[in-house]
Amino acid sequence: MERNIELKLAVLIDADNVSSTNVKGIFEEIAKYGTPTFKRIYGDWTKPQLSGWKKVLLENAITPVQQYSYTTGKNSTDSALIIEAMDILYTGGVDGFCIVSSDSDFTRLATRLREAGKKVFGIGQKKTPAPFIASCNKFIYVEILQQQEEEKSEAPVKETKKAVKLPSHISLINKELITLVTSSINDIADEDGWVFLGTLGSLILKKQPDFDPRNYGFKKLVDIIRRIPRILIDERATGKNNISHFYVRIA
Repeated sequence: MERNIELKLAVLIDADNVSSTNVKGIFEEIAKYGTPTFKRIYGDWTKPQLSGWKKVLLENAITPVQQYSYTTGKNSTDSALIIEAMDILYTGGVDGFCIVSSDSDFTRLATRLREAGKKVFGIGQKKTPAPFIASCNKFIYVEILQQQEEEKSEAPVKETKKAVKLPSHISLINKELITLVTSSINDIADEDGWVFLGTLGSLILKKQPDFDPRNYGFKKLVDIIRRIPRILIDERATGKNNISHFYVRIA
């Protein structure tokens, strides 16, 4: 997906579905896609389990929205978030929304926001139901952000030739991934078979919104492609500030 850090985003957080320890990584990730103009979090703040949020809310200028749990078993927090999202849609002047939750109840909301021409980013756990993931333009897993924070906090160590052990939540390059990449190349290749890497990445995200090279242990799409047999990579200079563009094709 092309990134435009000038996008104005409404960040709406479901406190019942997100840990306060993940907030720093979440907002660093959001900054890659736009600027938060609304930062709101919804929950029943009378509950003791949400007490850990106080310091985090102050540090990140997040506005808490109180929503009492009127009936046991009913999630009134979800309803409050959905209602306010629609209010922002019509009055807030934002370019997109970031819904931070792993709850499938927001599937219809994400679909409606996209129907209105807004970008929708989802952030949640790997357990997030497929319908909510599919309703977003892009979905990012919290586990990946947690891993990045852990790596930052670790003391630097000397590089060795030992293989890096990937966390259990990261998948390896598999047949499904190879098929996704190669079929996408075939879908949009020019007459000579070449595809601009940025265009390829956008198509893959449309097909699979939760696609992220970090899910497979790599930082960029080109790093994955280098490890897939029979795909050629051509690095072409643009003539501007030593910037190069990558093009790929199937050999």
